[in-house]
Amino acid sequence: MADALRDDILAARLAPGERIVQEEVAERFGVSRIPVREGLRMLEADGLVVLRSSSGAWVATMTAKDCAIAYQIRERLEPMVLAESMPRLTEAQLVRLEELQRAIEANDDVEEFLRLDRAFHWTMYEGNTVEELRRIVGRYWDVTQHYRRAFARLGRSRGWVIDAEHRLLLQALRDGDVVTAQHVLVGHIQRTRLELLRHPQLFDPE
Repeated sequence: MADALRDDILAARLAPGERIVQEEVAERFGVSRIPVREGLRMLEADGLVVLRSSSGAWVATMTAKDCAIAYQIRERLEPMVLAESMPRLTEAQLVRLEELQRAIEANDDVEEFLRLDRAFHWTMYEGNTVEELRRIVGRYWDVTQHYRRAFARLGRSRGWVIDAEHRLLLQALRDGDVVTAQHVLVGHIQRTRLELLRHPQLFDPE
């Protein structure tokens, strides 16, 4: 149940700030409200849902403060994951990254970009063996999904910067240059945060 609702939230079938009616969810999946409540509690722990005793469950809203915190956490943790992953990346994974980047450069659809970009980053991290890092980073990728969508909708004209940063990452991976790869990745994530925060109209009031 949690996975199905998570998919709906990440795909924006349930939008930020939208109420989740437990009875409707239970009817949709042909279950009682008990697994729905359990799933919602799991999603609340992951930062995707807000549970209110007075009004039920709501998809978490987008706020500037939450955006800043989530991205700053990613800026610190993902370079650790990348450094842990790089020594174990295979030639097949490097080739896959190059294929994904070519697909990103050929694409102009927001939802497809989100899928390809996520696949690109997570392929870079496939060599990571620290499960706790993987779990935490996965949580913050989910939490920032709506922000990533908003960023992508600002315009594909910014895509050349993403492409350039991805290409720099690919070269550092090929060279086995952990320091450069981490530096580029920090800048890549940070730039998204700063660009989003320059557009206050994207956020709900805090």
